[in-house]
Amino acid sequence: MTEKIYETPCGEIHYWISKVPQSDSSALVFLPGLTADHRLFDKQVEYFTGKYTVFVWDAPGHAASWPFELSFSLQDKAKWLEEILKKEGIEYPVLIGQSMGGYVGQAYAELFPERLQGFISIDSAPLQRQYVTGAEIWMLKRVEPVYRWYPWKALLRSGTRGCAVSRYGQKLMYDMMLVYAGDQKRYAALSGHGFKILAEAMEANLPYKINCPALLICGAQDRAGSTKRYNKAWHKVSGIPLKWIENAGHNSNTDRPEIINTLIEKFVKHLF
Repeated sequence: MTEKIYETPCGEIHYWISKVPQSDSSALVFLPGLTADHRLFDKQVEYFTGKYTVFVWDAPGHAASWPFELSFSLQDKAKWLEEILKKEGIEYPVLIGQSMGGYVGQAYAELFPERLQGFISIDSAPLQRQYVTGAEIWMLKRVEPVYRWYPWKALLRSGTRGCAVSRYGQKLMYDMMLVYAGDQKRYAALSGHGFKILAEAMEANLPYKINCPALLICGAQDRAGSTKRYNKAWHKVSGIPLKWIENAGHNSNTDRPEIINTLIEKFVKHLF
């Protein structure tokens, strides 16, 4: 994987890419969740590198993509992603988003429906307004002060254990959260901004239709908010296939990477 940098008006986005000649302008584009970074998909990058063109980023404001002005929207993230993919000659991406990364993928689908070759949601949820309550949107907009004053050790413990059930998954989440150790204000601002732009994207009440082959994946032990309830409703309303992953939490791709890799591989073989 080669690390590259893309300049935006708000700061630099760092991303990693490995190309294969036979990719035919297609690629697997991995989008990590809020406060996680490109390491979240280490097991997927390792498995798919050399088979397909593989892309992963540190989302704006995250890890290496810092300093970054937190004034952007979810749509801005999708637009920057499009600009980077165009720059790299990737015409038909398969977006694979975990949690917040799945929301970025849906915003991308709304803006560039003709470009998306496939979409996989990993422990994410639908972006459509119909699935969330007014109270949930209200709470999403008020995360920053909670995270700013919450004891860091307790936040680190809950963030680690709340996202993964495996030893590997918990250690990885712990390591990714340590990026913000000593600067809880930054962690709180990043988290608060992420949830705020998510709420605003939901309030926009756009269709956010997935007009390409898609797959929903959710850990059976996912305890992050109402992710399991959202996925059940998303599957029921949209008809998009839903795969439950046993012995996996919110970061199911780190808890059961071999299963997730198999699901992704089966999915993309029908596309490429």
